[in-house]
Amino acid sequence: MYIYNVTINIDETVHKEWLTWMESHIPNVLNTGKFISAKLTEVLVDEEMGGKTYSVQYTATTREELDDYYKEDAEKLQVESLKKFGDKMLAFRTELRLIKEFYPTNVSN
Repeated sequence: MYIYNVTINIDETVHKEWLTWMESHIPNVLNTGKFISAKLTEVLVDEEMGGKTYSVQYTATTREELDDYYKEDAEKLQVESLKKFGDKMLAFRTELRLIKEFYPTNVSN
């Protein structure tokens, strides 16, 4: 599994509008067929630059799906957000590869 993580700092003046817009943007990314799920999370750290920071984590099953997203869809979807919010947002992207998931086990005494 691969996680395409987009971290966004959004200006307070457009914060609510941006959150509403994300309700359609995230499904648009998922509808490319390259990802199986997405999580929208708030980053709980006060930024020196101000604004609010969020992370969106899109999960892809294979590296090829992630590469296809970059080739076929990423630019168009990124341009949409820049047109809408321009210099009111700052985004950076990282890729993660899931090695193993761990879950709690019941331990009896």
